[in-house]
Amino acid sequence: MTIRDAYLQGREHLQAVPVTEPAIEAEVLLRFVLGWDRARLYTHWDGPMPEAELTRYRALLAERAGGRPVHYIVGEREFMGLSFAIDERVLIPRPETEVLVEHVVRWAADEHAATIADIGTGCGAIAITLASMLAGITVHATDISTGALEVARGNARRHGVADRIHFHAGDLLAALPATLRGELHVIASNPPYVPEDQAVLLAREIREFEPPVAIFVPGDGSALHRRLIDSAPEWLRPGGLLAVEVGAGQAEPVGEIVRADGRYTDVRLLPDAIGIERVVAARRRSGSEGVSSGGRK
Repeated sequence: MTIRDAYLQGREHLQAVPVTEPAIEAEVLLRFVLGWDRARLYTHWDGPMPEAELTRYRALLAERAGGRPVHYIVGEREFMGLSFAIDERVLIPRPETEVLVEHVVRWAADEHAATIADIGTGCGAIAITLASMLAGITVHATDISTGALEVARGNARRHGVADRIHFHAGDLLAALPATLRGELHVIASNPPYVPEDQAVLLAREIREFEPPVAIFVPGDGSALHRRLIDSAPEWLRPGGLLAVEVGAGQAEPVGEIVRADGRYTDVRLLPDAIGIERVVAARRRSGSEGVSSGGRK
């Protein structure tokens, strides 16, 4: 059997399950088993498939067919050009979160921000990407899961930014050291926002394998956004930025909560690449600023 034959068998196996991207996932698993990059895979396309690797490949295909996400199987996920080690203790990073990171990077660079908090850090994708892209900043990353923080610390070491990220175990902003009150330039968060009663609508691989504490919340999905909006002003400097990721259809309701609070200005709803509003961002008002309804960007 050639490498190509093994790939075609894998693709057909995953098509029959089915999974959303059988061709991509069959290739990812094949390259993982062989320890090859894509260029080597295709330059050796017609070479023989080693028997031991074929056996392992088939075992991983069966694991994927059983619902386990491919990124947990290979133990890695790329996010904004960086590779993050992941397992079932953390949510798999997704492209939607890039909108949040890109906005924070632009804002922090323009405002010369020095201290950022990432609330609910998971594998550390937001905190580590910000530290990698913004030289000189300090990040405080929190999570309620000690297992998630263990993964995040490993990723911080992996990317050489462990000296600029401080990890804190606990619930949202309450996990931060009291000395940071009123000192943060930015609070960024991708909190859980899927209503618990919508779990049945999610793909099995999300519902059964990713950590529920990182996905689901009671009610309409805005419970943690409300808590962050309520607490953030006491932690932000005047003019500091709060930026939170939201689910599809949640941006306008969450934006209204921010506007109604009265302590924020410049409220923005930021879309992803296909036009879905994924981030609500606003600045803490200083005493001299009036209330602004903000808008979309």
